[in-house]
Order: sequence, then C-alpha cells, then structure tokens
Amino acid sequence: MHRPAQRVGRAPRLTRILVSAAALPVVLAAAGCSSDSGSGSGSSTDNAAQKGTAATSSASPSTSANAVKPAAYATLPAPCSVFSKKTLGELVPKGLNSAKSGKSDDAKNRSSCSWNSLDNKGVKGSQFRWLNVSLLRFDSDATRGEGNQLAQTYYDKQVKDAQTVTGATGARSEPASGIGDASTAVRYGLKKKEGSFKQQTVVTRVENVVVTLDYNGAGLAGDKAPSADDLMKAAEKAAKEAVASVASANQDSSRAATAPSQSASPSKSASPSKSASPSASASSKPSASATKKN
Repeated sequence: MHRPAQRVGRAPRLTRILVSAAALPVVLAAAGCSSDSGSGSGSSTDNAAQKGTAATSSASPSTSANAVKPAAYATLPAPCSVFSKKTLGELVPKGLNSAKSGKSDDAKNRSSCSWNSLDNKGVKGSQFRWLNVSLLRFDSDATRGEGNQLAQTYYDKQVKDAQTVTGATGARSEPASGIGDASTAVRYGLKKKEGSFKQQTVVTRVENVVVTLDYNGAGLAGDKAPSADDLMKAAEKAAKEAVASVASANQDSSRAATAPSQSASPSKSASPSKSASPSASASSKPSASATKKN
C-alpha cells in the first residue's frame, strides 16, 4: 500500500527536474539574443558615424570650389605722394606745392590727387599744365569674382571713356608697354575758351588696382602749344612711377593681401560709379584749373 504512494511522490519531483532542464536552453537562447542585439546596435552607430564623415568629406569640395583667389594688393598708397619731387618738377614745374587730394570716404580702396602749374611769361604768354592721378582697388568676392577680373572690367571701361570724350579731336590710342599688367595710352585735343589743350591719359591695371593718369598742357595767351609726344612721354613715365608706388605700399602687408571676408566690401569700396570719370577729369577740370589761374 505504501509503495504506490512512494511512486506517486517521486513523479512530481521528476517532472519538476525535467521542466527545469527544458527551461535552461530557453534562458541561454534569450541571453544569446540579447548579446546579438547589443552587437547589432553598436554596428549601426558606427555605420551612422561613417556616413556622417563621408557626408562631411563630400561637402568640402563644393565649399572650396566657391572660394576665390585673394586680392594681390590690400591697400593703396597716399595719392599725393606717388610721384617723386623730380617727376613733379618735370610735369608741373610751377605747381610742386599745389597738390590737392580728392575727397574719399575709403582711402584704402579709392583715392586721387591733382596738381596744376602756370608758368606766366607776361606778354610772351603762359604755359599751363595739369596732372591728376586716380587709384581704385578691387577686392576678391565669392559672388562678384576675383579682384583682378573686376579691375580688368573697370580698366576696359576707363579706356573706352577716355577714347570717347565729348569734344575731343584727333583721338588716338595705343598700348603703353612696360607699365603694369595692362596699359593703354590715349591722346586727343580739346579746344577751350582759354586755348587748345593737349590731353594725355594713361590707364593701367596692376593686379587688382587700376591707375588712371591724366596729364594735359596748353600754350596760353599766344604762347606756343606744347608737343603732344613730349607730354605723352612724361605721362607714361609718371604712370610707371604710380604703379611702382602701389607695390611699395603693399610690401609690409605682402602681395597675398587679406582674405575677402576680412577686407572692405567690394560694393562699397570699388564701385566704379563713385570714382572720378575720366571724361570729367579730361575735359571740365583742365578748363576749370585754367580759369582759376587766369
């Protein structure tokens, strides 16, 4: 009677052991899945990081592609000091102390200076000379382009303006060799109530700077008119000196200049509309200067 009871008692224990044994693989399988899930999560993070790095790398070329070459010259020389005393003595012998600086709210990028000379010989007449130099600097800009290109565009405009002055007679233009990166000499005659003026204009581009030199002369009150060839020779010599002064003014800051983001805004500092018009300096100013002296 007791033996059957013992068999019945052993059966539940055996059942519990078998259930426990069967549950162990499930626990191990669950642990394995948990471990695999963690490993998979780390791999996804690495992949995301790699994709981010690749995206950054692919963006870099487009950023550098928008960059422009910095302007070569970062500043301009003082306009009234671009010529030596010797040069002024040759061009405006009676006007060494007549220098008059043009008005500018940004001398680093736009400036000018003029001189006038009247050698009064009494009843024998007078010799009049007028000299003006204008300098305009262009910065490089990611939107508008490199400083050299902007300067070249303005240079072309200055040459065209000098060639089409109202009232000019016998206009003639030719390249001026050995001056800057590009240079053109324009000459013509202008008849005013004071006399006949012979105008010489030399427009030069050196890197990102445009130098415009106007020089004219006249024999007044019956004096002999000056030689146009002599006036042009003097004008070209002075233009070379002005160009050299631009390089000299930038020696300390080097030709690398400052980056576009650190320099003045091109739209403000290099707007052609704010610069002196060659036609104005070549036509109205000589007459005005002569009128004052007479």
